[in-house]
Amino acid sequence: MKILLTHGYFLQEDAKEKHIMKPYVPLGILYISAFLEQHGYDNEVFDSTFSSKTAFYKYLDEFKPEIIGIYTNLMTKLNVLQIIKHIKINHPETTIVLGGPEVRASAEKFLRYGADIIVIGEGEITMLELVQHYNNRKAFADLLLMPGIAIIHEDHFIQTSERQKISDVNTLPFPNRKKVNLDLYLQTWKKHHGKNAISVNTMRGCPYSCKWCSRAVYGASYRRRSPELVADELQQIYQQYSPDSIWFVDDVFTIHHRWLSEFNDALKKRNLSITYECITRSDRLNEEVIKTLKESGCFRVWIGAESGSQKVIDLMDRRVRVEQVRDMIRLASKHGIETGTFIMLGYPGETEEDIKETIHHLKTSAPDNFTITVAYPIAGTELFKEVDQIKTTNVEWHAATDREIDFKRTYSRKYYDHAVQYVVREVKAHKLFEKSKYFSSFKEKLFSLKSKVRMRYYKSINS
Repeated sequence: MKILLTHGYFLQEDAKEKHIMKPYVPLGILYISAFLEQHGYDNEVFDSTFSSKTAFYKYLDEFKPEIIGIYTNLMTKLNVLQIIKHIKINHPETTIVLGGPEVRASAEKFLRYGADIIVIGEGEITMLELVQHYNNRKAFADLLLMPGIAIIHEDHFIQTSERQKISDVNTLPFPNRKKVNLDLYLQTWKKHHGKNAISVNTMRGCPYSCKWCSRAVYGASYRRRSPELVADELQQIYQQYSPDSIWFVDDVFTIHHRWLSEFNDALKKRNLSITYECITRSDRLNEEVIKTLKESGCFRVWIGAESGSQKVIDLMDRRVRVEQVRDMIRLASKHGIETGTFIMLGYPGETEEDIKETIHHLKTSAPDNFTITVAYPIAGTELFKEVDQIKTTNVEWHAATDREIDFKRTYSRKYYDHAVQYVVREVKAHKLFEKSKYFSSFKEKLFSLKSKVRMRYYKSINS
């Protein structure tokens, strides 16, 4: 059976991503590829990252897959819809299967647009069962007994029972990295950032309750691969690719302190020296954990904050204390680990005073890096439900993503666009002043004041 897996992400078409230039290997479909191989089904992966739709369509003409699995997220949704339309017109015999975080909340819409089957939740077992179903030419009625899918039958939308999550993720094979040209990723990172990275996953799920965060695939769970198995995978990666660093894509890398300690021991046992960065929460850090991170090779840790205002953090249901976030950023820096954090403006209920608190938070904790964005509601999240009745945009589903959805905030969207620049410039001015670069600091301060004036303007015309 001719099986194709792809993900619909084309780097050259995304201006923002071309500016960032940190493409990541599509781990999700590489896990599925390896799982299918493990069960005797050969498959091909078309990695679209460095390719184009024209090249992909040509590949489809040549390969003529019987079944195609397409990973779909918020970034790739519009491309995936174009791909569906192309396949339906030019390869109507191909069965289109969609999976990923974007499909759960919009399963019926994707099906009515042309997809044949939606995989809801983890994809490995469901994709294997679908391949077996079509390979063995089973009756259509058998699909209705398969958990974790959605289909259209006689114009009726049908979603089967939820598939049980994989309880022992140690049974999964390593991602099928040989199916992609990893050198392209490594070279791109090296060229634009001086250091390259390979992404690795050690856990599935997140047990926390942040209202803006999607848990559409792995759910509110915590399932972790053994430290020994992760160390084995890292050893294989370093032997084959010799990367400069590892990027652990887990939501909360230090969630389990004993696991981290055992992971450090597993690296020592193999005499494996690695360099990595990870994401975590302040309430899953302490001095001992930070020391273990440093000893095991962590050079940068991202500590989630989202806001410097405790009021906003509580509205998000983050369940952390902003003082603790600051303390852990400073403590990690003290132990020689570079720090980063995430900031989100425009959350429902946020005021100008909260934004000032966020600036104070960034100045006093002094992370080496921070990213900042304006909040937007992702379908299926608690935030999406909360703002459903106060949306101010009316976008057609097939023509836009959730990023284009806006809602009634304390101030206008234009206000928050300038607030982002205000925060960035204020913090930069403070850092330069601390380094005695007074002229540069003064210039940044002028930019921040300009942004503040524009904030006040948009505040006044919408009051």
